[in-house]
Amino acid sequence: MCGIVGYIGPKEKKSILLDGLQELEYRGYDSAGFAVISGGKLSHFKAVGKLANLRKKAADFTSEGPGAAIGHTRWATHGKPTELNAHPHMGAFSYVVHNGIIENYRPLKEELEAQGVRFLSQTDTEVIVHLFEQKIREGLEPFEAFRATIGRLEGAYAILLISEAAPETIFFAKNGSPLLIALDGEEIYFASSDTAVIGKAQEAYYLEDGEYGYARPGEVRLYRPDDEPKALTTIPLPSDKAMAQKDGYRFFMEKEIYEQSTVIGDTILGRVLDEGIEFEELPDGFFDGIASITICACGTSYHAGLTGAYLLERMARIPCRVEIASEFRYKEPLLSPDTLFVTISQSGETADTLEALKMAKRAGLRSLTICNVDNSSIVRESDAAILTRAGIEKGVASTKAFATQVMVLWMLTLHLGQKRGTLESATIRREIDAMRRSPSALLVEEKLHERIHRLSKRYLHGHGFFFIGRDLFFPLALEGALKLKEISYLHAEGYPAGEMKHGPIALADAELFTIALMPRTLLYDKIKSNVEELSARDATILAISPEEFELADDFIRTKHAEHPMLEFFEMMVVTQLLAMEIAIRLGNDVDMPRNLAKSVTVE
Repeated sequence: MCGIVGYIGPKEKKSILLDGLQELEYRGYDSAGFAVISGGKLSHFKAVGKLANLRKKAADFTSEGPGAAIGHTRWATHGKPTELNAHPHMGAFSYVVHNGIIENYRPLKEELEAQGVRFLSQTDTEVIVHLFEQKIREGLEPFEAFRATIGRLEGAYAILLISEAAPETIFFAKNGSPLLIALDGEEIYFASSDTAVIGKAQEAYYLEDGEYGYARPGEVRLYRPDDEPKALTTIPLPSDKAMAQKDGYRFFMEKEIYEQSTVIGDTILGRVLDEGIEFEELPDGFFDGIASITICACGTSYHAGLTGAYLLERMARIPCRVEIASEFRYKEPLLSPDTLFVTISQSGETADTLEALKMAKRAGLRSLTICNVDNSSIVRESDAAILTRAGIEKGVASTKAFATQVMVLWMLTLHLGQKRGTLESATIRREIDAMRRSPSALLVEEKLHERIHRLSKRYLHGHGFFFIGRDLFFPLALEGALKLKEISYLHAEGYPAGEMKHGPIALADAELFTIALMPRTLLYDKIKSNVEELSARDATILAISPEEFELADDFIRTKHAEHPMLEFFEMMVVTQLLAMEIAIRLGNDVDMPRNLAKSVTVE
């Protein structure tokens, strides 16, 4: 979601902040801004819309020499996307940037207003800077004023604050939203994701919840939640930014669809062996005493979880339920200690999923996360983690993250099947053979892409789309519909094919587009019958199948695979490309669809 960058050092600060914010664009934003304190004087710039607008506003500004600077890309949570609501937020002599939500901002705001403080924005963030300055006026030293300020805050936050009361200093705090400190000699960087500092620093420290402190040239003072000092123990930052570039593709999303064949190979590397699946990340006995699994996730990750539940129950023979994290948190669920709690998140910072995980841990459940980002909040909170190895995903509409999540769940199924003795050796070898052939199922053939490009011009209108599938292909139908919704802004639903006759078929006419997932290896005759029912009501049918379907208005042929998961991955690519090509024809920004954010760090 929102992005944060900060810098202390002698270099030109504007370019460091803007370049860092550019690397965080993929998280989604509707406004941006930065503030610099140099020569003891504060300057700031804010703009609505793309970073290009901010660059234009600050074109004549320079800030070389000692000083501190903070920047932010905002996705609106409190107040509309306007310059006044954009970060940094200002007081009389200080500026603050903040990710997260201050849950008690209303009583704090009322308290400050009663003392004569005038607020300029509609945001929750502005209370932070005014609280800080109020503490300064009460006679506290700047750091003690900052400590007292964060002591009043409730909710989730990653905070950077600069002030004329302490030039060349950045005050920082983290609770529930990601924040890191990166070091390069005397220079100090801050960011909400390491993407913003790769290539600028060599090592980083990822703050834990409740930690706070201050930094000035060549010095970082870190404190634990109990106010005791803590040593800064850094780890190396990656240095290769090639994965974050478009490499000649029109969009990051297109590049990431094409990358799926490669990254799946990375996902299985060293884990898929000749006779079984091994996860070095999981300690011996990790599954001992586990009688059931609960998977908890949001959005695309939830669809991956649904796919995994089919596999886990069918092959590992273990009860598995899948929960939407934002609902799970408030349904007062019955949690049993013999349940393995599995969270799935691309970013590892998804607020609802993180809070659901904390709830499960308080109930004594063992926890496992499937995630793409090491050192992320969910990874650190979990008892164990399996990284998907998808690499940086900049397109807001997830593609390769979904593919790798599903692959990890498939591998986890075999791993558990081995442990539980529910799979015969011949079955395991057959599954492993299919896994090793998955990269080829994910290859995008030029002829296929061109076919989808030509077809896409027929699907730019109508009153909606139904993506339908059965069994494993029902979650894929949900995901296909989500992809189309996210980037084309057309109404689409995923549905179990067998449920169409229980109500939705009433919508069927020539302007209802049905995307039918018709794998040959799984319930083909059943779904064929379901699609025939829709065709009889004059729905427009796009069939995706290795078998020619005579009633289809349009047809995309897939390969004759012997395993459902190979068909799953190939059809997944087709639905991703279809959504992308429709969105491109509609003139939409495929990588940064409206109203969406890459990493949803608020509930």
